[in-house]
Amino acid sequence: MKKLSTFLAATAMTAAGATSALAEKWDMPLAYSASNYHSVTAAEFASCVTTGTGGDIEIVTHPSGSLFPGAQIKRAIQTGQAPIGERLLSGHQNENAVFAIDSIPFLATNFEDSNKLWAAAEPTISKILDDQNLHLLYAVPWPPQGLYFKKEVNSVADMKGIKFRSYNNATARLAELTGMLPVTIEAAEISQAFATGVAESMISSGATGYDRKVWESLTHFYEVDAWMPRNSIIVNKDSWNGASDASKAVMTACAELAEYAGHWRAVQYTDFTLNGLRAGGMTVGPAGDKLVGELNEAGKQMIKEWSEAAGAEGQAIIDAYLASK
Repeated sequence: MKKLSTFLAATAMTAAGATSALAEKWDMPLAYSASNYHSVTAAEFASCVTTGTGGDIEIVTHPSGSLFPGAQIKRAIQTGQAPIGERLLSGHQNENAVFAIDSIPFLATNFEDSNKLWAAAEPTISKILDDQNLHLLYAVPWPPQGLYFKKEVNSVADMKGIKFRSYNNATARLAELTGMLPVTIEAAEISQAFATGVAESMISSGATGYDRKVWESLTHFYEVDAWMPRNSIIVNKDSWNGASDASKAVMTACAELAEYAGHWRAVQYTDFTLNGLRAGGMTVGPAGDKLVGELNEAGKQMIKEWSEAAGAEGQAIIDAYLASK
């Protein structure tokens, strides 16, 4: 960290002394609220780049899907509508199954294993993104995913017919396998969806529920630690290639700092947000053995389907991950 900070300070001084007349403003769409730790980390990254490049590249964040809805952010960056942005890549599993590596049920359920899985997957994901005219800068994990309901749930039978908020193929498939009805809802729309009955349940972290005050509509949060998805910061490759070597070095250094800070925010935010859900009046605790067992059976089916779709490329990532444990 000290080396990164020293490097960044030195680079900032160099850049500040040679600020280009061709300074660029980079708008950075984000799907989550400004108070969410992912958005906070992204805002600090943006400030780091702006300062470090001496204003040659000014990054301005746009949280809560205000510039592009979450599902449109990746495409907007690919096509140059936005030079940089944040996206949950598992939402694009239909493009390449490897994008869903962080949403395989019960494969990596704690921060240590999540980091090992990401280390195994990052080279492949970076290559896939590069082929799509995108450059990967950094990724930050969410806390473990749990199940939210507006009633007590003790088994999969209790979940039948519930309207379930989905945000990627994995969540939609989980709903199908447990008899729920998947409804695609962006993060910025969660509060309204629950308040109006469009959705009655979801699988997400305590952070999402806390940020959106879901206790106003929901009553129970079950800790099942299903998976730990990541938000990735990606850059349009033409924009990246057009930046100076000095600016690229600054962005890379700022990205390392942001990934480090984001990881520890996720760790610290986990207990804080669960306590926040309790303070809001929700019942928070581990799921019962029967429900966990039935969810694991659904998870096995999802792992089988993912493995078939991801093929040898996906299996190589899994093998590398398991070898690191």
